[in-house]
This record gives sequence, structure tokens and C-alpha cells, in this order.
Amino acid sequence: MIAFVSGNVAALTLSSAVVDVGGVGIEVLCAPGTLANLRTGQRATLPTSMVVREDSLTLYGFGSADERELFDVVQTVSGVGPRLALAMLAVHPPEALRLALASGDVAALTKVPGIGKKGAERLVLELRDKIGAGQLGPGSGPAGAPAAAPAAPWRDQVREALVGLGWSAKQADDTLDRVAPALGASPHVAEALRAALRELGR
Repeated sequence: MIAFVSGNVAALTLSSAVVDVGGVGIEVLCAPGTLANLRTGQRATLPTSMVVREDSLTLYGFGSADERELFDVVQTVSGVGPRLALAMLAVHPPEALRLALASGDVAALTKVPGIGKKGAERLVLELRDKIGAGQLGPGSGPAGAPAAAPAAPWRDQVREALVGLGWSAKQADDTLDRVAPALGASPHVAEALRAALRELGR
């Protein structure tokens, strides 16, 4: 198992980072919040979880060991695979996700695309005892957004990413209309995506 990767960030996409580890480019799939903190050319260390399938080996990367732990734990529930687990971390930071599971907040869990009421109830039933509120980390809160500007080419990329995560095109467009005024003229795509996900999670 690869526990972490460390090296210079060679490339970033809407869903992944390529980290140069000893001259080998390793692609790591990440949640938008993790990607927003990475910069091409800068060094990064990402805790990772490897998912092995018959036809693929996929490495998922996280901003903290806590995120990785949650990613692994939620997959112990029937019907939750790595993509859904990553979507959960895209919508809710680790502290909020732990709180929702520990307190049985079905409404918060169903904000994740792909999780319905029954799925949320199953998550709470199976994980409440594994993830207690006492395990919550220090407070996280949405980072403040910078100020004002019109929509730009980044909108298309963010819209595509939101639709890929499971929201409808209309939900994506409406959300982008709400967050665009609070973003700068040329926001980093990952940061704009994170702002959209926060808005969708309200």
C-alpha cells in the first residue's frame, strides 16, 4: 500500500494532481478542497489510499490523514465506493461529515449527490458508533471568498465538474450564478469549485 506521495506538483486538473515522485509522475485523484491548496511547481505531501480493482489501480489523495481515514471508513458501508466517498468529502469537510454521521443528520448527508434518504440512514446506522462526535477535529469553516467579478471561462470548467459529481446542469448554473459575484475576475478553478460545493452544501 502507498501511504503517501511527496514531491513537486507537476500538473493539476479538476479532479486530480500529478506529483513528481523521483522522476515518476503519479496521478492522485483528490477532492476539490485538496486541489485548491495545491500549486503547480510547489512541493506537496498527500496521504493516500489505493483502491485496487481487477482492471485498475487508483490512488486517492487527501489534505490530511483524517480525510483519508474517513474515506476508508465510509467505504465499509454497503453501496459506498471510492467515488461516492470522495463526493462526501467534496461536499462536507471531515469535521462536518463526522458530526452529520454521529448526530444522525440525514438532511446533511443527502446533500451529497448519489446519497438518498435510505442511503443516509444506512450510513448513520453503520457508522455512528465508529465515528463519534468526540473524534471531531478542530473547527474548520469555509474560507472567506474574495470579492466581486463577472463570470469567465472558468465557469464552463466548474460547471462540467459539478455535473460530473452528480448535480444537474441547472443546479450547477444556478449555483455558479450565486457564487460568481463573490469571486475575483480570474479565480483559480479549484477554488471556484470549492466555493460552489460550499454553496450546494448549505
